[in-house]
This record gives sequence, structure tokens and C-alpha cells, in this order.
Amino acid sequence: MSLPGPLVCIVGPTASGKSTLSEIVATRLDSSIVSIDAMQVYRGMDVGTAKTPASERMRPLLMVDVVDVSDDYSARLFQRDVRACIDELLACHKTPVLCGGTGLYLNAAIDEMEFPAGAIGGEGRARYERYASEQGAAALHELLAERDPASAALIHPNNVRRCVRALEMLDEGMSYADHHEGLHQRAGHYEATIWGLTMDRVRLYALIDARVDRMVEEGLVDEVRSLCARGLESSRTASQAIGYKEVIAALHGETTIAEAIDEIKLRTRRYAKRQLSWFRHDGRVRWIDLDRASIEDAAGMIVSSVPAREKSFG
Repeated sequence: MSLPGPLVCIVGPTASGKSTLSEIVATRLDSSIVSIDAMQVYRGMDVGTAKTPASERMRPLLMVDVVDVSDDYSARLFQRDVRACIDELLACHKTPVLCGGTGLYLNAAIDEMEFPAGAIGGEGRARYERYASEQGAAALHELLAERDPASAALIHPNNVRRCVRALEMLDEGMSYADHHEGLHQRAGHYEATIWGLTMDRVRLYALIDARVDRMVEEGLVDEVRSLCARGLESSRTASQAIGYKEVIAALHGETTIAEAIDEIKLRTRRYAKRQLSWFRHDGRVRWIDLDRASIEDAAGMIVSSVPAREKSFG
């Protein structure tokens, strides 16, 4: 049975040029861009997520500004919402252009993945979070190790949020380790072509550092301060975003703004490495080396791969 589609997916590390490329591709295909970024879903998180300003968008940008920063959001909810966007575009004979660097959200969108209904909140989560608060992160990790050694081996002892989720999954009859193993081996929900951007690591890191400096110049600190007044710190998800977590610490006097900026750069570079690792595990990705090809060349390559019948619908 043929899958619905086609979809074009543009992925890769932060600051590699995904948004610019997606704008060009979506323009040539006369379609819309669907964000697959876990933090751009939050209203007001604009500067720190490098969200393309509305006034600069050449094409409609979907799956941004979906929820408030005080709300919890999950891959399960994202899957429901993003597929509604994708299906609407396909019904209008448009080729959706998915763009972002959150690997789990890409898989949630295009692959057959089921998420437990209890993915957000609940008594179990509150109980484990209370345990971590009272006994410490190490004790929580030990509890997980006793119940599911394989999952504990995959999670850093200081990653309280992931330990809590793994324990929740155990309560729901699932193993985080089994789920993790299957993330890169999924049956497709759509007919999707995945294009990954790569470049020399030194060049990428320079782009990341420059982007962080630009974010600060564009008002990142004021943005975080404003969002804190709207409940940012009460969110278990949004408040942990790179760029926001570090500035929050500086606003509380736990560090200086200059130190926070350096930490943002360091954590963003580390995140870029994790993004590349995730996408390299997916054998479907067609890599474009931006040290050898321009953004325009990449756009032409991607657009030419889309069946001609899908490009124009008068």
C-alpha cells in the first residue's frame, strides 16, 4: 500500500542554514514550511530559538507559536498537531517542507510511533519528581537501575527528567531502552525524503557562536525576563531550553550574563553534535555538504527530487 506524500524533510545541526534552505524550497514548490523544532512551538520563545520573524517569512510557517510557555507539551501532542498540518497540505496537493533539528519530533511526524497516553503529568510523575527533590538525582537513578538496568545505562545520572520519564514508562509497561532502540528503525507513516545538512565542524561552531552573539544583540535577555513573568520557570520543558536556562540562572544571580553567554555557546555546540549523531543513525538521510554545495545548489537538488506532478497545481 502506498503511503501519503511526498514530504520533504530538511534536518541537521543548529545554525547550519535549515531555515533559509527551507524557505527557498517551499517557495519553489509553492508550499508551506512545517517546523519540527521542540522549542519553536512555544509562543514568545522567538529570539532564543532563532524563529524566523513573521515579517521575514516568504512562506507560511506552521507548528510555531502553538502553546504558551507555561504549558507542557510532548512528542505525543506534537505528533497529533503536526500530522493535522501535514494532512491538510497534502489534501490541497501541496508538498509539505518539514524543517528542524529535533530528531524525535521528525520521527514522531513521519514514522509509525505510538506514545503512551500518560506522556504528560500525572501522579506517577509528581511522585518521582518529589523523590528526586527529596533524595537527590543519584537516588532516582539508582531506583531506575534497580528496576530497569538497561534503561539506566542509557541515561546520565543527573538527567532527572529522563529518569522520571523512564520510570513512568515502566509503570505503563514499557521500557525506555526498548523504546530508544526502536527510534531509528520505524515504519514510515508518510512517503518522506530526508535531507541532512553538514559542514566542517570548525565552521559550524563559528556559526553557532555568531548566532548566540546575534541573539544577545537582538534581545535574548529581555525576552527571557519577559517570559519569566509569563510563567516560563514553571514549565518543566520550556525552561530547560538552551539559551533560556542559562539566562534564567543569570537573572537569579547564580552566574553573570557573560558567563551565561559562554555556557550557551558551549551547550549549543554539544547539542549540535548530538543532532548530527541522531540523524546519522537514520540511514534514510541524504546528506548535503555545504562546504561543497551552496544553499541554492542544495535547493535545486531537493526540488528536482520531488515528482514533477507534485510541484504545480495551477
